[in-house]
Amino acid sequence: MNYSTTLGVVIIPDKGNEGQVEHIYREKTDKRILKRNPWRDYRLHCTVFILVVIAELIGTIEIPIAKDVAITIMPLIYTMILGLVFYLAKPITWIQRKQARIAEGAMMLFIGVLIAKLAVASGQSINLIFQMGPALILQELGHLATILVLPIALILGFKKEAIGMTNSIGREPNVAVVVDKYGFNSPESRGVFAIFIIGTVIGTVFISFLVTFSLSFLPLHPYAFAMASGVGSASMNAAAIGPTLAAFPGMETQIEAFAGFSNLLSFCVGIYIVIFIALPLTEKLYNWLEPKLGKDAPVHKQEDE
Repeated sequence: MNYSTTLGVVIIPDKGNEGQVEHIYREKTDKRILKRNPWRDYRLHCTVFILVVIAELIGTIEIPIAKDVAITIMPLIYTMILGLVFYLAKPITWIQRKQARIAEGAMMLFIGVLIAKLAVASGQSINLIFQMGPALILQELGHLATILVLPIALILGFKKEAIGMTNSIGREPNVAVVVDKYGFNSPESRGVFAIFIIGTVIGTVFISFLVTFSLSFLPLHPYAFAMASGVGSASMNAAAIGPTLAAFPGMETQIEAFAGFSNLLSFCVGIYIVIFIALPLTEKLYNWLEPKLGKDAPVHKQEDE
């Protein structure tokens, strides 16, 4: 049977369907998906369900610090800590790296329901959002706050990796910008990938604790906390909304509206702030601070020895 290949596809003449185009890897990929269907990993799903039940039974815990000041610990934190323990515990052999990848993909799928809910809430409160005016746009300048830790990275011995680490919070759009500008194997890319991995593992737990402490000690308006929860990451946004909703009952619709709209702005507008402001500013500060604060990186010392 005659066939020709062009740009990675195979055109197979068929009497019943002439000119049908099939990808050369399609059949192999379909077989692999059917063979390793992630939804058939029932032990993983049952484990997650048990962890959720345990967390809901524990419920929300408030730790009083002073008069009218308390730290609220949400069930989300329990589930993430228990999940990390199950992943690291050696006796538990059915939760491994493969299950972690499945869980990450499932989280991105199910969190779409939350994003849709936030979108509906934003639509219901669109007039209130318009009344805020420039405040929603100006809060995007918070993307520049990560640059403040550049001196610490230099003191610790990082070199150009610090540019990738400190120009943003290191989510998917930020990783794409850094890799596109500096190349996949560059020090800057290694830095942003390190922050991306750390943010994926402990980012949601960290931001949940950060919001809890901020709610207790910062006398800000509920809308300010809602806008601050939109950092451009769906999982971190979800983790930040929980304590905020618990702290301000009766304002669920408004808080969800501001949080969802702020997260959308951070994801869309934030990438341009990184491209045109944050990344060039980080480079300039690095060139100015590195001769003063920088020191030999551990890798360079080992090579010299």
